[in-house]
Amino acid sequence: MTTDLDAAEAFYRAVIGWGVQDWGQPDMRYIVMSAGEKMVAGLMPLPAEVGAAGGRPGWLGTDDVDAATQRVNQACGAIHRAPADIPDVGRFSVVADPQGAVFMLLIDRRRRAACTQRSGLC
Repeated sequence: MTTDLDAAEAFYRAVIGWGVQDWGQPDMRYIVMSAGEKMVAGLMPLPAEVGAAGGRPGWLGTDDVDAATQRVNQACGAIHRAPADIPDVGRFSVVADPQGAVFMLLIDRRRRAACTQRSGLC
């Protein structure tokens, strides 16, 4: 997440050599970064509410983003971005605890599928 997608895109292209592709989201600009053919990262605008809280939020993995987001709400946390799909990747939401610490909830379906195929334990 960043306040300047164009600058972040240019930085990672120049420094790491990642390829870039606009994901074509109708309601939000989302950029997928890749190393060769493999998607390795994503860039999206930093919501104003998140930037106001200071710092950059981390991701917490979950098997059910919608249920986890609902639990945050029930525990008096805040929902800054309702659960939404990232096509061909997974689902995420942006939330905060009752003290205002912002974090993101994510299920990465690609990683889950790869893990399940390898071990059957994920």
